[in-house]
Amino acid sequence: MDKQHVTFKDLGIIDYRSAWDFQEKLLQQTVSLKSEARRTDPGYLPSELATEHFFLLCEHPPVYTLGKSGHMENVLLSETELQARNISFFNTNRGGDITFHGPQQIVGYPIFDLEKFYTDIGKYLRNMEEAIILSIAEYGIEGGRSVGETGVWIDAGTKGKERKIAAIGVRCSRWVTMHGFALNVNTDMSYFDHIIPCGIVNKQVTSIEKELGRKVDFEEAKEKIKRNFEKIFHMKLVESVFANK
Repeated sequence: MDKQHVTFKDLGIIDYRSAWDFQEKLLQQTVSLKSEARRTDPGYLPSELATEHFFLLCEHPPVYTLGKSGHMENVLLSETELQARNISFFNTNRGGDITFHGPQQIVGYPIFDLEKFYTDIGKYLRNMEEAIILSIAEYGIEGGRSVGETGVWIDAGTKGKERKIAAIGVRCSRWVTMHGFALNVNTDMSYFDHIIPCGIVNKQVTSIEKELGRKVDFEEAKEKIKRNFEKIFHMKLVESVFANK
């Protein structure tokens, strides 16, 4: 199978709402193209449709986001306390529960037309996990999976030592994806003290910095993510200068 070409852009530090709106714009462009093709030619082949894939990386100012199946009781701060700490909050249309995004955390948003990869959301999630597992392995960190819990974990099978290093939550419309993953690199972990991360009690969160006992080069970590996503998804990232608006 030929490699899928994927338009890549590093959005840098961007507020959560702007990044969400940009993703929605890209997703709706692709969904509209597919809907029109289906209307005019019910027998069209998805592989022949001129849809595009996008892969966005960014950092967000401090923000808590709640998935559509999440529970507000997992947010341990009041609205007033959030404002006092200068932390934003959003209800989102992704899967999953509550999570945190902030500086020195790699947030990745793949907007992929999965009909050109495979129509299997479970496989898509596992492949995202695998790309992150390979990336942290380059730092000597052994990541893995926790049964029934999406994301990348360390010591998932050792009760009391389980800790999550990357969260994943997605939305899919007509097999077009948005939202994605958040990998803690040199993230300030104290922000997680004010939520029950992903709604999972009695389990910790961690970062590459916390595991190694030192900060790592953030740009280097992003390059590892890019390279391993290319490998796992059998794709080629093509740098873009398109405007994120």
